[in-house]
Amino acid sequence: MKLGYQRDELTQSTSSSLEQGAVRKARLRLLPLVFIIYLIAFMDRANVAYAKLTMSADLGFSERVFGLGAGLFFIGYLVLEVPGALIVHRWGARRWISRIMATWGLCTVLVGFVRTAPEFYMARFLLGLAEAGLVPGVVIYLHEWFPAPYRARALARFFIASTVALAIGGPIAGFILRLKWLGLPGWRWLFILEGIPAIVLAAINWFAMVDRPQHAVWLTPEERSCIIDALEKERQQRTITHRFSILKALCSRYVLLLSAVSFFANVGISGFFLWLPSTLQIASQLTPSRAAVLSGIPFASAVVSVLCMSYSSDRSGERRLHTAVPLILAACIFPVTTMSHLSFVGLLCWLCLSAAAIYGFGPSYWTLPSQKLGDAPGAAAFGVLNLFGGLGSFVGPVVVGSILTAKLPFSIAVMFLSACFLLGGTCALAIRSK
Repeated sequence: MKLGYQRDELTQSTSSSLEQGAVRKARLRLLPLVFIIYLIAFMDRANVAYAKLTMSADLGFSERVFGLGAGLFFIGYLVLEVPGALIVHRWGARRWISRIMATWGLCTVLVGFVRTAPEFYMARFLLGLAEAGLVPGVVIYLHEWFPAPYRARALARFFIASTVALAIGGPIAGFILRLKWLGLPGWRWLFILEGIPAIVLAAINWFAMVDRPQHAVWLTPEERSCIIDALEKERQQRTITHRFSILKALCSRYVLLLSAVSFFANVGISGFFLWLPSTLQIASQLTPSRAAVLSGIPFASAVVSVLCMSYSSDRSGERRLHTAVPLILAACIFPVTTMSHLSFVGLLCWLCLSAAAIYGFGPSYWTLPSQKLGDAPGAAAFGVLNLFGGLGSFVGPVVVGSILTAKLPFSIAVMFLSACFLLGGTCALAIRSK
């Protein structure tokens, strides 16, 4: 009896060691690639915030025009969210994501040639349409590779690219904004030069990405089986516990609450990062290029926050509070940045704390759908959640732009965004943890 117990214990230890080795290989092979993909995608999405420092004056755009143009990206983004997620689930990520990168690179270059507000609106809409489906596609891709105990950290390595993009995007934009090649101002070169890497990466991704564990020749047969078996056990457990059809899943209280979290959080996030460079320029009275460089500092603190929150979430296995608490903290911290007696250094410190709270919820949030939903319902849910996130990202810039165009104080915009963070955190708390 004792010998049999020892044999079972040894088998479990060997299986765990094999699984950890296989997951380690997958991390090294897959996560750098998806990190770079999202890094470039987010730089191409957010570079309009840095271009605004000189573009609005050159083209005569008001805050409302800028906010609407920035937000229209997300209307285009909504169109293919759910279909894109289902495409990745059914046919794999490699071809779909390569197509996305090639088209979004071309559309980013196109933004660099706009001259009127309608052209700006159309270019941003097309850019969003081109990038649609990327985030839910990669989230599903990582769910098909990493078992639950490793998933939040894998998702963090993907989502952290957005904060890294904002942290390094400012200094890069600051350098490009100084250029005046061929008689074109720097803000045009910002779009042109940052669109080219996506086109190059599309070709690389076509050959580098591996759709599923069973196709990975760099894993041993035992390692492939170990990952596949772990994912299959997880899938069977979901099937036994939660028998959801796609329609039933999308109409469930669980998905509706997750959708509300995504909507409110992204209203706040889009308003925060799109106006951060302008806020710092006004407060510091620096040149546009130097203000762009400085704007990377708050997002560097967000990088640390995302890593710490993902580690804590995976270590404890708790997801709901790791989603809710950062958003509620953001609602409390962000309004402090509007206090009139703050020095510039104090403002920068509070913006760093705000960014750390605002972005800390992401890795845990994106593990929640897979806890209750099966494969196809889960894929559809990821698309719906990102769809609501895109809708929130449209509402945020439009509302902030309208507030500022009406000559209302910026503190009104901050309070609106903070209220959205609070609502998002409250909806996360309302999710049943069991």
